[in-house]
Amino acid sequence: MAANNDEIAEALLQGAYALQTPADHKLYYRDFAAHYDSAFAAGLGYIYPARIAAALAALDLPEGPILDIGCGTGLVAAELHNVMPDAVIDGVDISPEMLEQAQAKGDYANLYNADLTTDFSHLPKGYAAIVSAGTFTHGHLGPDPLTTLMMHGKSGGIAAIGVNAAHFAAHDFAATLRAMEEAGGIEEVRLCEVPIYDGSDIAHADDTAFILQMRIC
Repeated sequence: MAANNDEIAEALLQGAYALQTPADHKLYYRDFAAHYDSAFAAGLGYIYPARIAAALAALDLPEGPILDIGCGTGLVAAELHNVMPDAVIDGVDISPEMLEQAQAKGDYANLYNADLTTDFSHLPKGYAAIVSAGTFTHGHLGPDPLTTLMMHGKSGGIAAIGVNAAHFAAHDFAATLRAMEEAGGIEEVRLCEVPIYDGSDIAHADDTAFILQMRIC
């Protein structure tokens, strides 16, 4: 018997959570990219990108472009344009195939291929805002890149970085945020807990994320 949409979506999610290396990510998302939006985002009722966009729009954002970390197929950019129609958005992702899907939608000014677990100093700097949904989670990025990522924002810029709540606790993101504040890299740090899915998928109805809202010093 063929798997139904819910089973496919769940399998894709668990496969993403199980990734361990950058090479794993590239291989997995190579095959996942073409049906990410339909089989995963729609299948699980993925409202996380909309929550990130709303959180950013509610903040005092200086003028300038936005950088979307782990942009995937461009779900965050689409939601940002819903609430900030004139926003100029760049995206970065480890998967060329996911970037191809994002490029086809036309919501990004520039797209960059980069592995954020290695040197990504080639990415532009001076962004007014840095956002992310779904990249700081199981099998993906831990807190280590955060300090360097904030260096790509302008002084006075803001960030709205989503972190899976269980992942936040398991990898002690709070300690990294404290160290960043003490070093003078960020200020006005707030955590806002939001649902990741709309509740239609019972297995993940209670899954939440923290949106890390902070100003870049």
